[in-house]
Amino acid sequence: MSTPQDPAFQAFLATAHALADKAGAVILPHFRTGCAIDHKGGDAFDPVTVADRAAETAIRDALASAHPAHGIIGEEFGSVRSDADYCWVIDPIDGTRAFILGLPLWGTLIGLTRGGVPLLGLMDQPFTGERFFSGESEAFFRHRGTTTSMRTRPCPALGEALLATTTPDLFSGEAAQRFEALTRAVRLRRFGGDCYNYCLLALGHIDLVVEAGLKPYDILPLMPIIERAGGVVSTWEGGDPREGGSIIAAGDRRLHEAAVGILSR
Repeated sequence: MSTPQDPAFQAFLATAHALADKAGAVILPHFRTGCAIDHKGGDAFDPVTVADRAAETAIRDALASAHPAHGIIGEEFGSVRSDADYCWVIDPIDGTRAFILGLPLWGTLIGLTRGGVPLLGLMDQPFTGERFFSGESEAFFRHRGTTTSMRTRPCPALGEALLATTTPDLFSGEAAQRFEALTRAVRLRRFGGDCYNYCLLALGHIDLVVEAGLKPYDILPLMPIIERAGGVVSTWEGGDPREGGSIIAAGDRRLHEAAVGILSR
């Protein structure tokens, strides 16, 4: 017997899919074209391209028409009505460094919160045609016209775990020492991936994702995908990850507990 669907949720999910379609249509003409790269400022190189800005503009314009009372938190153009009951959280290209290198390890992140609680999330990779998104109680993977349910895989022991993070440059000082201690305990560590790593965790191919320095728009859209696939996401100390910071995602709660035990020391 099928579970009844919430029409309001399904309408919001349809909006998220439409936003991803609009963003992808804007982004793809710029991928692997050698488009100009700007630096947002600061000591560390923080790149942004015309594709980032144009995609976020397209998303914001569509939301202004579809849901004018909703709030928006975005990477490129800040926040409007962020205290609204419904608030969209968007990162037009999560993984801009991969994007400018021509690597397809980036994605468009679209999330929706209600009362500050993540309601749904979506990650779209328009170049490969892959889309990861949350339903009301499950998570799904769509590719080449086929949609399948996703589940994380059981992995209770650190010694069996496959760990991914975007770059070791995320960690310094004591955080770097904790991360190194964790990597010594796992079977394999791999660098690169940005938002792709979290989705592969939900798909059952990665066991742990550990990062630092994240913003809300880096993680909020991914939380419903991970959690409804059976995983868990938190800060390194096991706390609420919605504000970003140092984040750990695990496919198995037992593995999460063990990893937090090392990262929170």
